[in-house]
Amino acid sequence: MYIRTIKRKNKNGSVVEYVQLANNVWNKKKGFAQAQVIYSFGRADQLDIDALKRLIKSMSRFLSPEDAIKLERQSNTLKFTSSRPAGGAYLLKTLWDRLHINDCLKKALDKRSFSAPIADALFAIVANRALSPSSKLAIEQWAADDVYLGDHAPLQVQHFYRAMDFLLQHADSIQKEVFWSTASLLNLTVDLIFFDTTNTYFEIDEPGPSDLKAYGKSKDKRDDLPQVTIGLAVTREGIPVRCWVLPGNQHDSQCVDQVQKDLNNWNLGRVVWVMDRGMSSEKNQRFLQRAGGQYILGEKLSGNRLNEMALAHPGRFKILTDNLHIKEVFAGEGTGKRRYVIAYNPHQAELDRINRDQILERLSCELEVLNQKQKTKAQCKVMLHRSMGRYVKELKSGKLKIDKAKVKQDEKLDGKYLLSTSDQHLSAEDIALGYKQLLEVERAFRALKTTLCLRPVYHSKDDRIRSHVLLCWLALLLVRIAEVETGLSWPKIRRQMQQLNLIEFFDKNGRVLQHTELTPDQRNILNRLKIKPPQRVLKVDLAA
Repeated sequence: MYIRTIKRKNKNGSVVEYVQLANNVWNKKKGFAQAQVIYSFGRADQLDIDALKRLIKSMSRFLSPEDAIKLERQSNTLKFTSSRPAGGAYLLKTLWDRLHINDCLKKALDKRSFSAPIADALFAIVANRALSPSSKLAIEQWAADDVYLGDHAPLQVQHFYRAMDFLLQHADSIQKEVFWSTASLLNLTVDLIFFDTTNTYFEIDEPGPSDLKAYGKSKDKRDDLPQVTIGLAVTREGIPVRCWVLPGNQHDSQCVDQVQKDLNNWNLGRVVWVMDRGMSSEKNQRFLQRAGGQYILGEKLSGNRLNEMALAHPGRFKILTDNLHIKEVFAGEGTGKRRYVIAYNPHQAELDRINRDQILERLSCELEVLNQKQKTKAQCKVMLHRSMGRYVKELKSGKLKIDKAKVKQDEKLDGKYLLSTSDQHLSAEDIALGYKQLLEVERAFRALKTTLCLRPVYHSKDDRIRSHVLLCWLALLLVRIAEVETGLSWPKIRRQMQQLNLIEFFDKNGRVLQHTELTPDQRNILNRLKIKPPQRVLKVDLAA
């Protein structure tokens, strides 16, 4: 059997071509084979292509995979030359354009006469950070050979560094434009702004002349290395709206003034700041209330008279969930009166009790040995120990014992954390639940340090360090939007989308760029993000 075409001429002179399924049958009388039409598919210009595909697919069931491949090669002269991942970059580029980041860049670029492809270079760096983090030097080869980022001029290392300098020069305006386009697109609620800091260290012997790199208290427990501090403002949806790069020896509480001023210039309206207890000084409280702002602050459980009064206030807890009980109290008088919310987690209280019992058991054994041998250095070591030292009391005789009063004091605080607020309109439930969302900043920091590989930082100049963090922030913005909209983690999204490849074919007639078929998981991700699937055949270049 075979497919044949026949032509018939109409009375008006037009020619119509028909497609038929035929079979040659031997005619004994005439002594030769004649074509026998088994089925007529109709006119060639009106063929049901989908029906033909179904027929071919149905017939292919009876072929072995080897035979099917041989037939495909015989019928197709195209030569496969390369295949590059394209799905992850396609997803990121669509979000990049949807947030009008390119438009923000063009506004700034219109004022400058750049011959270098600055916008393309910036997207390449951001996409690399989200898909396969590497140094700026390695991105040149990655963009050329390992991924498909779109049709543009080849990118070179010099383009990346020029793009970084450009980004830093326009950092404030670009962050503001990106924020408002993001807020409008995703309908973000910006009444609560969560802020926290982290730091990243540099594995070098000396920091050298720098306003940023300095030795300070490291949250990564690397006080032996110079570091910079990174601040991040995040909405209640978990979207990072702005970042700051601050000196590594600056205490968290010192950055609140600058952060509040910067975001206040954006005219956000009514904003409630949510910050951890490291920023709860009275000075910072005044800063946060400028221009009508309010705050929700985590408070220290001891060392402050008003805080201790609030914790000692009698009353029953209201149960919100199994792991969150709350109680609203007021402490102080007159203008110094403050509103507090005490939160209690029964599950955490049990964990605190178990942890303290283990510490006391270990401490009891240590003290029994030390009091017998009178080892002064060992005693000092125990008294200064991070977990055991707080429960040690020294007697006049020089011996050490467990401070039972301190143990009872800590027992009363098991599972509790204290919040203060200047907002008199938020309910106690909203205050407690809002503070719990501060974990969104911690999640963002984890993504920066792990998924996006913020460290190691290959730059030594302060400006390049600031620009590097800005690029990581842009990558984090795209990543968190994808996670929030799909409900999936970025590593899972990346793994699925990077399996969508762009295949390059060549033959004597030219070149064809074609995407692989979408898998159900890939289609589901794109649907959740409201992204149209990429064109199956992206480009056809005919030979001259």
